[in-house]
Amino acid sequence: MAATTTTEGPAPAGTAQDCGCPEDTGITRRTFLKAAGAAGALTIASEAYATRYAFADAVYTGDVFVVLSLRGGFDGLQAIVPAADPDYLDRRPNVGIPANALLQLDATFGMHPALAPLKPLYDAGTLGFVHAVGQAEPNRSHFEAMEEMERAAPGASTRTGWIDRVLGGRGEGTPFQGVQMGSTMPAHAFTGPSPELAMWSVNGFGLDAAWDENERDRWDHALRRMYQDARAALAAPAHVALEAMSTTADLQEQTYVPANGAVYPNTDLGRALKDVARLIKAQVGLQVACVDYGDWDMHAGMGDVDGGWMVDHLDELSTALAAFAQDLGTQMDGVTLVSLTEFGRRIEENGSGGTDHGFGQLVFLLGGGVRGGQVHGQWPGLADDDLIDGDLNGTTDYRRILAEILEDRCGAGSLSDVFPDLGSERLNVVQARVT
Repeated sequence: MAATTTTEGPAPAGTAQDCGCPEDTGITRRTFLKAAGAAGALTIASEAYATRYAFADAVYTGDVFVVLSLRGGFDGLQAIVPAADPDYLDRRPNVGIPANALLQLDATFGMHPALAPLKPLYDAGTLGFVHAVGQAEPNRSHFEAMEEMERAAPGASTRTGWIDRVLGGRGEGTPFQGVQMGSTMPAHAFTGPSPELAMWSVNGFGLDAAWDENERDRWDHALRRMYQDARAALAAPAHVALEAMSTTADLQEQTYVPANGAVYPNTDLGRALKDVARLIKAQVGLQVACVDYGDWDMHAGMGDVDGGWMVDHLDELSTALAAFAQDLGTQMDGVTLVSLTEFGRRIEENGSGGTDHGFGQLVFLLGGGVRGGQVHGQWPGLADDDLIDGDLNGTTDYRRILAEILEDRCGAGSLSDVFPDLGSERLNVVQARVT
């Protein structure tokens, strides 16, 4: 007997145009399909749907940590522009954003006008940025840089991902403790023994053959019996999948309407963030959610301030994030969102109207505990002597940002196993959570 999930959704995001780059297209490890396949032999008595929200985690009381992966190499210099740096427009005479078009943030930086929907959040102090962020070593390979970033253990032999190590240190949570939303390919950061879910959407999560409650119960009973004597390594993910299907089935019976007049863009990103908000409100025990937004590998045809590829992408990104914050309202006090990308872009534009793979990157921070209204980090400058092999230097280890959020917003203790040899220096980008 084969258990299959619905396969709603397009191809995974995050791929580049045909630029010849080896692109990270995700991993196939432990997709939900595999979990459901494993579930084809589990046996645990079915619970009544009415009780399924009861497994909301009674132990974890920290923020929901949302990791937004901007796959393809996001050009932060086009988003939060170092307008006061004279080398910026000298090096990008055609694609650079002129100072008079920017939404001024401080004496050094301005925001691309396509990010205007986020400006009120910046002014309110719930949105901030960290510029010139980097990894331990520059790496211009999409796949290798993303894998190394999500492993987050440079110089160590650790093979698991940092989110898996975080979740493993907290003990058993609910089936929704770690969720990849908008894709059935979990991020490398989930690699490891802790179970996670990966789904295109809440409404699309289930078994193809279980079209109503009666059929779901029959499949649930059959699959649980099949796995009743299975090894834990097989039974555990199957159990997670079945419990999650039970809960999503209940959620699917209710039409989700975003609150506070929020309108998400009708795109993969918009739908994924809406479903993350939906799970947060449903209190299903969500601790970490990952969402991918790709296609940032703009080697050619980036466009300019008036339109084009970058403008379209920034518009979608800002509209989706603004809707997410508006939808959650005061519940954003318990949410911290951080963006990551495998690398930034070269300082100089190329001859094709784009920018090539570089190093230093930009991080978005959004949430009630964020020290927003600021561009954090040490700006290294764009003069020749300030660069590293022609790229923006990375003066802040991205793991310092993640560690601070985990410590101050998510209640983490020692992170020596999560981020080996990181040290204790932090940036002060979030306020300590009051519980």
